[in-house]
Amino acid sequence: MTDMRTSKNELAFAVTNRFRKSTLVLACCAFGVLGFLQAPPAKADFRACNKTESTVNIAIGYRDGAEWITEGWWTINKNACDTLVEGDLASRYYYLYAVQTDENGEWDGEAYMCVRRPKEFTIRGIEDCVARGYERTGFFEIDTGEQSSWTVQLTEPVEQGTGGR
Repeated sequence: MTDMRTSKNELAFAVTNRFRKSTLVLACCAFGVLGFLQAPPAKADFRACNKTESTVNIAIGYRDGAEWITEGWWTINKNACDTLVEGDLASRYYYLYAVQTDENGEWDGEAYMCVRRPKEFTIRGIEDCVARGYERTGFFEIDTGEQSSWTVQLTEPVEQGTGGR
């Protein structure tokens, strides 16, 4: 009789143990699937896409607190995109200047800022560009509407270069 009780206890233990292992495996699978299905966090950036048939060089201007910053150059091949500012946008207004490398097309505007050609640059301040050894160039304004990310699509410039669309 002890043998029968022992067998029943062993059987109950084996079934319970198997149930626990199955539950653990199912829980791990469920969490793994949920983790896999969960979308990665949205990346907030300021991006520029070149929708032209030419390579373009781009400079950007923006306010960093009380200070104006201009940076360049990003070279973006035809039908490609690049990130100009990484992370959530801190300003509502950004300013761009872009020029085609193999043609005379450009995207410019009425907001004058400093640039340095052809070298990469980060320039603090927009005053006295020429006196400080920089070039003074007109940028066009982009109102992001206080969005956390923004993408500008550069299309073929018009004759007078009124800015990107």
